[in-house]
Amino acid sequence: MAMMPINDETSRVQLRTLVLIRWVAIVGQMATLLVVHYGLSFGLPLIAAITTVLGSVVINLAAQFGGGSRRISEKGAAGYLAFDILQLAVLLYLTGGLGNPFAFLLLAQVAISATVLSLRSTIILSALALMAITILSIIHFPLPGSGILPELPTIYLLGVWTALAIGILFFAAYTWRVAQAARALSDGLFATQQALAREQQLSAMGAIAAAAAHELGSPLGTIAVISRELSRDLPEGSPLAEDVILLRAETDRCRDILAALAHNPEGDDSPFSSVPVSAIVETAAMRHQIERISMMFAVAPLVEGQTCQEPTIRSAPEIIHGVGSLVQNATQFAKTQVTISTAWSVDHVKVSIKDDGPGFPPFVLDRIGEPYISLRMGKSGHMGLGIFIAQTLLARTGAEVSFENQQGGGAFVTIQWPRAKIESV
Repeated sequence: MAMMPINDETSRVQLRTLVLIRWVAIVGQMATLLVVHYGLSFGLPLIAAITTVLGSVVINLAAQFGGGSRRISEKGAAGYLAFDILQLAVLLYLTGGLGNPFAFLLLAQVAISATVLSLRSTIILSALALMAITILSIIHFPLPGSGILPELPTIYLLGVWTALAIGILFFAAYTWRVAQAARALSDGLFATQQALAREQQLSAMGAIAAAAAHELGSPLGTIAVISRELSRDLPEGSPLAEDVILLRAETDRCRDILAALAHNPEGDDSPFSSVPVSAIVETAAMRHQIERISMMFAVAPLVEGQTCQEPTIRSAPEIIHGVGSLVQNATQFAKTQVTISTAWSVDHVKVSIKDDGPGFPPFVLDRIGEPYISLRMGKSGHMGLGIFIAQTLLARTGAEVSFENQQGGGAFVTIQWPRAKIESV
């Protein structure tokens, strides 16, 4: 089941979060300026520095009273972080440049961007931070202190610049990669929940049909009685005779349909009745039958000559959707044929899906089962979630899914359950 992609223009962070972070920064900046200037008696361009901090106060107040609890756009969040980088760069310019020990705080905005914003925004903010430290390494006010401070060696400033530049790039790349993996997993699990909810809704339709059959039985019975009385009381040759006969026939037909629904609300797929596991597998597979691909089914015990009976299970949505997704993937890559085998023993139940296609590419096989891994990403709505969803759903039933390539070519997928586990699903 395809999931709607996250809109790149929508930020994952609330404006209130950025406002709160900035208030903390404002309090810290103001306290540091006052302690350094009055507590340590280090000369600072205090008016210019406090004016710079007040600029953040104005921006924060405008944001807070202009809707501080809403989510902001990607560009808006990037703009707020860009302002924070520039504001901190101005403060560092006024207080010693890269010689100021607080210069490392320029890493904070880059880390926040890598966590909640897109790669493009993170690259832009990283470039802005690199530009800021480059300018600060060349132009800045003297480092505040008592007496006449020696000028910092150029090699030291170069080392600080190098450390900050590496830190910015490392934080941006590493944090974004970890956050992106977490986002992909979260989105994939959401898609799985959507797929399962859809299957559960389809299963619930059977109960609704049974309830409808029960509730409609009484009024249909009344209609049948009245139609019989009308048929008996009509005089011979009445023009209404044919209509009454038709009414009785249609009433009987409705009662037969409702009786069938009440007896078996979902046909062969009812989750309230147990059927052989091979029937469930075939039902799930046939949903994805296409004209150009022939489907072959094999049903046999795992060990030849074994006499144990085939297990019967209920038609769980997880099994139907999970097996169906794997069969669908096989039919999309197969050349002419897909073979689905169901086997069982005293302890295990095994379903294998083979196709005569090209098989899994090595780079996909190493990471198969992860969300957003596919050769068809972005093509015709493909998002690389099918196998991930199937594996997640089947794991909920106790199955282990393995993927490999056949020696003669083609993909080979194996689904295996402990027999006791699948019979209790």
